[in-house]
Amino acid sequence: MPRYLAPLLALFTGVAALLLGNGLLNTLVTLAGEYRGFSTTLLGLLSSGYFIGFFIGIWLVVPLIRRVGHIRAFAFCAAMAAAASLIHTLIAYPAVWFVLRVLYGIALVSLYAIIESWLNAVVPAEQRSKVFSVYMVISLGAVALAQQLLRIDSPAAYTLFVLAAVLICLGMLPVTLTRLTQPNNLTLPTFDFRVLWRGSPVAAATSGFSGLVLGAFWGLAPVFAARTGMDASGIAGMMSAAIIGGIVGQIPLGYFSDRHDRRAVLAGMMAAAVALSVLMLVLPGTPWIFIFMALWGAMNFALYPIAIALMVDHLKPEDILSGSSGLLMIYGIGAAIGPIMAGVWMGWQGAASLPAYFAVMLFVLLMVLLFSIRQTPDEDIDTPGHFSPMLRTTPQGLEMMEDVPNQEDLDDAPADDVLPVEDDLPAESR
Repeated sequence: MPRYLAPLLALFTGVAALLLGNGLLNTLVTLAGEYRGFSTTLLGLLSSGYFIGFFIGIWLVVPLIRRVGHIRAFAFCAAMAAAASLIHTLIAYPAVWFVLRVLYGIALVSLYAIIESWLNAVVPAEQRSKVFSVYMVISLGAVALAQQLLRIDSPAAYTLFVLAAVLICLGMLPVTLTRLTQPNNLTLPTFDFRVLWRGSPVAAATSGFSGLVLGAFWGLAPVFAARTGMDASGIAGMMSAAIIGGIVGQIPLGYFSDRHDRRAVLAGMMAAAVALSVLMLVLPGTPWIFIFMALWGAMNFALYPIAIALMVDHLKPEDILSGSSGLLMIYGIGAAIGPIMAGVWMGWQGAASLPAYFAVMLFVLLMVLLFSIRQTPDEDIDTPGHFSPMLRTTPQGLEMMEDVPNQEDLDDAPADDVLPVEDDLPAESR
């Protein structure tokens, strides 16, 4: 193992356990609500509550960390997330579940931000992009593996809610025991939508539509699977297929976009995604659905990271961090709206019509891309961006990407590739 990764094992272990619990709970809430007779519109609203909380938490976490420090803030938010998971088993009222999803979203984005700001602060500048890649592999792998935990028991029982809470608590243990130095300086994310829109409106549109589609996917794809006759094993397999397809597909699609007009690459991906959505609509409940979903995931999970790279292509270096935060905000807004739109659509057309919603959203994005290609030629850029495989993350995590400059003064970052621990520091600096 590289020496710069060894001191980060506690953080990575905590992230893996946390995302196992989170990946399980997010799918479980939808299936448990379906079992209790919640309408698709209500299930979409519950999913939106998670993303609403995610959006709110971005602004609350920095003051919290400043007040109590990284470790205490992490323990506080993990306890809040675990409690929210368990309360689902005690009260089955939709309004209460919506509040729980908002609170859970706040807790989860805070946990993400704590880990990512910690990594960003203690990892040497020259190693940040490598650490970011390892972090993303762990994150994506844990979310994919979490779907298989659905096989353990029925969503109608309490077992899986308890398991999700246990995993979140286990994620707290290595982080609270770490001796890794806690960073001191944190800043709230800054963004200027006007600069982003003037520099790369296509990146902004791509990020928004990615949120509209993937927000609905996370919240309502399990309902689609259940209504087309799948049992818990089938639902777990379909969700894992989409996520694994998204993991594997990002690398070839992303690096292909580094060598061609990204808009044309995105247009080709959207044409394929529309076709796959139609195939899922006309061939539901067949073994082919797993292949369709894997390919669909490959196309759609790459949307947001390619949008980031497209934005880097067209913004000045000093505007990139602000633009990255802006894209995250746009994605979050789309992800909060998408499940509601899809839930209303499914209530109108039937739960099996979710792929039709995907097809419509992706077709509109395809038209935006084709219009942009027709109106504006591909620009000759002196310093183009580089694709980084990723899920959407927090503004603190975005600073670790290869092309995104750090908001803090890099002169204060440790220069050695071995990270300091508190016992190695002078007493006056602790």
